[in-house]
Amino acid sequence: MTVHLVVPSGFAERPSGGNVYDRRVQAGLLGAGWEIATHEVPDAPSLAAVLRALPDGVLVLVDGLVGSRDAELLLAEAGRLSLLLLVHMPFETPREAELLRAAAAVVTTSDWTRRWLLAQYHLDRHRLHVAVPGADIGDPVSGTAGGGELLCLATVIRPKGQDVLLAALAELRDLEWRCTLVGALDLDPDFVTELRTTAADTGIAERVRFAGALRHRDVRAAYAAADALVLPSQHETYGMVVTEALAHGVPVIASSVGGIPEALGHGDDGSRPGWLVPPDDPAALGQALRRWLEDPRRRQRLRRSAALRRLTLPTWSHTTARVASALEAAR
Repeated sequence: MTVHLVVPSGFAERPSGGNVYDRRVQAGLLGAGWEIATHEVPDAPSLAAVLRALPDGVLVLVDGLVGSRDAELLLAEAGRLSLLLLVHMPFETPREAELLRAAAAVVTTSDWTRRWLLAQYHLDRHRLHVAVPGADIGDPVSGTAGGGELLCLATVIRPKGQDVLLAALAELRDLEWRCTLVGALDLDPDFVTELRTTAADTGIAERVRFAGALRHRDVRAAYAAADALVLPSQHETYGMVVTEALAHGVPVIASSVGGIPEALGHGDDGSRPGWLVPPDDPAALGQALRRWLEDPRRRQRLRRSAALRRLTLPTWSHTTARVASALEAAR
């Protein structure tokens, strides 16, 4: 069976969570025997040319970034093609709602997103499918005795909350810790400059490392060296880095927003492998980090919970199977 995969330009190189998801689904479907025709579309004319060339009735899986950008073009073809929209995050536009209603099926990457679409757009729930990101289970980490190796893995832009993290850390100068910020530094240079200035002005610059974007093996090494992942995002529809950290047995301290609680989940014993704090609240984040750094028994409990959660995480095979099920239902 053939499916046409329509993705943003550069999806094979850019290290975003959405691109990683698309690449893993592409590889998984190929491995499961599907024929995949992948179309990278940098702009509306490119998408229009791709759509015109497709015969009637074929399966077309469209990344939601393309769908939100070029909804008009896709709406014009929805009657003759079997369109499936892959929604990483909702963009809350009228055309998006219309396109999702016209699609043969919709795949969301979290149950939080599915619930949001149902509540806001009143879609047919039977056409919505959830395929959460998988995780590559790594070797469990043991962590350091003091728990002070903190990792924040996110593109360095304001919505990811690194300013909140540095404000929280500035109040913890009496404790031993180091924080590594992993993520692209070129999307908002002014914000990066602001962060560096904050670190210098508050006396924590020597303890904060801006590592930039890393290759896959270096990301795995960063998890292996971490005691805790800190994710102070303003919003996340899932939070793939949460499950990536848990796949290495690394506990998580993160904002209680969007799909992050879903990604954090629970171990088999019902325990949380991390703590959730309000977004945009340096004081609350600082209190959580202080508890983590000062209480070895709490650290040990969270490490045990993370080790249990590691064993229950979905795999990419599970993700692929869910996407394949949606494709088959839309034929």
